[in-house]
Amino acid sequence: MFLNLVVVGALSGAVLSGVFSKADPMIKANKEKELREAIFIVLPDARDFKVFEKTVGAEKLIVYKGIDASGSPVGVAFKADGGGFQGNVGLMVGLDREYLKLKGMEVLEQLETPGLGDRIREEAFKEQFKGLDVKPKVEYIKYRKPEKPNQIQAITGATISSEAVVKNINNAVSKVIANFPLDEMNKPESAPAAAPVEAQNGK
Repeated sequence: MFLNLVVVGALSGAVLSGVFSKADPMIKANKEKELREAIFIVLPDARDFKVFEKTVGAEKLIVYKGIDASGSPVGVAFKADGGGFQGNVGLMVGLDREYLKLKGMEVLEQLETPGLGDRIREEAFKEQFKGLDVKPKVEYIKYRKPEKPNQIQAITGATISSEAVVKNINNAVSKVIANFPLDEMNKPESAPAAAPVEAQNGK
């Protein structure tokens, strides 16, 4: 009996291992597709992008430099991760080529409370970040309309989630500005051979 259980357990483990190993490439491909789509969402003028990486201490920083059909820079995109109310809040953020205004924000990952914190995915909330000033820093306010060009209105009942988005963006923006100089990011690139499908579809 014990031997049978051991055999069954071993077979089950082997089957599950095989399933996960086959699923891994699909999961990775879906993540990469989601990442690419998010880059073109937050950099709507981009038709392609170049990847720049730098290691700062123990952290690897990655910036996606968006370019238009002629190869001219249109801004940069980068991930902004950090803790929310329930878990990690992962964002893709677009910043203009002068490092002055946001071009967009897209939520890649969140585990916030349904009907409250997860409303950070709603278009009405994300739209607030388009054209938002990043200096001196992005701010959130509660229960009233923003009065300054660097302010957004927090989601009622989800202040912690709203604050997490703002904090993640500010942290990521400061790292990009400090480690990826404007002159480096504004150098023209070779024109893309063909516009990616995501860009053609306006995604």
